[in-house]
Amino acid sequence: MELDIIAIATKFWQWSLLIVLVIVGYAINLLDKKKSNLKFSYEELPNLKPLPIKTKGKGFWKGILMWLTSTRNWEITKDWKYKINDSEYVISAGFQFDGASIPKFLRAFFSPVGVLLVGGLVHDYMYKYSALKSVQANGALLLVNQKKADQIFRDINIEVNGFYFMNYLAYWSLRIGGFVAVSYTHLTLPTSDLV
Repeated sequence: MELDIIAIATKFWQWSLLIVLVIVGYAINLLDKKKSNLKFSYEELPNLKPLPIKTKGKGFWKGILMWLTSTRNWEITKDWKYKINDSEYVISAGFQFDGASIPKFLRAFFSPVGVLLVGGLVHDYMYKYSALKSVQANGALLLVNQKKADQIFRDINIEVNGFYFMNYLAYWSLRIGGFVAVSYTHLTLPTSDLV
């Protein structure tokens, strides 16, 4: 019995694609030693509470459809502070987000709250409010547009996880299709978030 590598690679195309991406990413990481464009730090990871996916009472088919297509949301349970370039910012308790917006078919490889968690949290906050909130009582908001939010997402993740290739891939995915996942709106901050 002859081993047909092409047949195996096409039968398990998802794994073949992942292996190719890992090899290319490894090669890029060996050669690409650029630093991110910002300094990012935090003292502790954010405290998160999972929010239920409300399938109860939806009927069998709608419940299955929601289970297969919806994304779990998370709520910040304690104010989370972090620094970007020596300026301290906060995401207030009660903020809800869905983690990194990763297509369902890739979630077996990349969790929305895995290595992209911290960047995804800050990014979702920026997409929702077009700003970062300063910790200082009289601090001004740092206003950001969609492109700047995507760049900050990329650079935070490079600082946190060090995967250049994966973070640039996520960045370009956001640049190309980010508007589909979240409509970039200029919502006003809730009164609890106003300084």
